[in-house]
Amino acid sequence: LQRGYSEGRYLGRPETDQYQCLAMHGLGSALRPSRPKEALPVLETNLELRRRRWSHDHHGLLVTQTNLATCLDDLGRPDEALVLRREIYAKHLALHGAAHKSTILNGNNLACSMRKEGHFDEVKLFVRNQLLPAARQSLGSDHALTLKLNQNLAMALSKKPEATRDDLLEA
Repeated sequence: LQRGYSEGRYLGRPETDQYQCLAMHGLGSALRPSRPKEALPVLETNLELRRRRWSHDHHGLLVTQTNLATCLDDLGRPDEALVLRREIYAKHLALHGAAHKSTILNGNNLACSMRKEGHFDEVKLFVRNQLLPAARQSLGSDHALTLKLNQNLAMALSKKPEATRDDLLEA
């Protein structure tokens, strides 16, 4: 990426060219699953570019941030991913409201990150008090995402070192 990117141009295209941004996004997304170390600078550069040139494209920014957070998780940097996932969830909440499917999905991603970092009490409160009620109301109790939220809550309750009997029964 560094070789192809200089003076606001990437492979001869100006920074303002939307195809350049899309190409960087595609490259980062393609590299992430099998070569996350190589994908990271591409995703970071793509996010900087989007913030600088396409800050009005909220959806594109959120997708890029989500890819970056996943890449950070893949690289064993969950603390950095958690910070980014909190930001992503807050933006989805502000843009779409609590009952929107994308807000609930990103809330589940945030809860997973919190759980991996050992924030079991926070997961319990967040999923039980915010995400599950919104998911049940807008998606229904049998929707796959609602069931994933229940699973995430159960995992957080059961992994909590000082879990009470009631916690384990709820899980």
